[in-house]
Amino acid sequence: ANLITNAATRRARDAAGTDATRVTPHQSTPRHVHGRRRTMSDAEVECQPCDPAPETQELPSSAAAGPGPITDADMEKMPSVCIVIGMAGSGKTSLMQRINAYQHTKGEVPYIVNLDPAVGKLPYEANIDIQDTVNYKEVMKEYNLGPNGGILTAANLFATRFDQVVGLCERRAPDIDHVFVDTPGQIEIFTWSASGAIVTESFASTFPTCVLFVVDTPRAQNPQAFMSNMLQAVSILYKTRLPMVVVFNKIDVVRHEQMLEWMDDFEKFHEVVDQDKSFASDLSRSLSLVLDEFYNTLRRAGVSAMSGEGMEELFDAIGRCRKDYLAEYWPELRKRKETLKAEDEKRRADALEKMRRDLKSGGERVVLDMERLKVNEAVLAADEPAAPGSELD
Repeated sequence: ANLITNAATRRARDAAGTDATRVTPHQSTPRHVHGRRRTMSDAEVECQPCDPAPETQELPSSAAAGPGPITDADMEKMPSVCIVIGMAGSGKTSLMQRINAYQHTKGEVPYIVNLDPAVGKLPYEANIDIQDTVNYKEVMKEYNLGPNGGILTAANLFATRFDQVVGLCERRAPDIDHVFVDTPGQIEIFTWSASGAIVTESFASTFPTCVLFVVDTPRAQNPQAFMSNMLQAVSILYKTRLPMVVVFNKIDVVRHEQMLEWMDDFEKFHEVVDQDKSFASDLSRSLSLVLDEFYNTLRRAGVSAMSGEGMEELFDAIGRCRKDYLAEYWPELRKRKETLKAEDEKRRADALEKMRRDLKSGGERVVLDMERLKVNEAVLAADEPAAPGSELD
């Protein structure tokens, strides 16, 4: 209970009211949190007391009062969600700041979600901030964790309320064109952790979603570092099965054209790798042949979070990823949903038919609850007298 906190100076709820599983939008006003002054975002996620749910307007999505499938027309109207992922130090947060500034210069207001619980100071105004819900330092103390473990656990805790985040984004859908999600540098959240799967699948089932994989271009000059980034990218691509853009950041320091040549022609990559005779170079050489087909499916963009260069190219790639999602991912997702629904209906029908047969054949036959039966057997065994000589002194 101490990990998901409500500050004493929390502002009043939104005029529409909330229940225990809602995201509450707030106005941005300064306040003190843990002895420091900070500016709150336009919206923050919080666990509210269980109040009676007020009447709400019907929404054309999963956030509606009545359940219903999302149609193709609904999905076409939804904003694009861009999940920004990358290794620590690749410039994800700086890129988010540049995207925010670029969108405002175009007269558009992006919707920004921060999922990094350990960031010291955000250079942009987040609409939803994990730090307003999960106290990262308290997580470390409570579970005896280091920094990395604390970030992973905080992300897992926040993921348990992620339906609130999706619900708020849906409510703002008519007013926005893009939702950008900033993530921690602990990339393992999206390679194997449960919270990463919850985030990507929750967004992808409601919005056209893509992944922006940010690469630190100066560091990727090293062939081994470049190959490490590409392996992480392919891992996330096949884990999420979402359209992806490889974003080469910091091109104001080092140009990214060499990396594009490596992706288009593995022989040019081999020329650089062969200059080093180490085992790591041999491994990178072999992996480049394996990933050659993977490169063909990736969209690329070179940007500078510092100067703003390449932003038009980036948003063009995001637009093409949206089309890929609607043409490929969304039909596949609907097909998987229909398959699961059919399997569930068949399982229910089989169980009902089995119960009818049992009632007809046995008259008073009872279908046993195996878990309850095990408990009853354990109680009976405890009540039986112990065998002679089995008592312990």
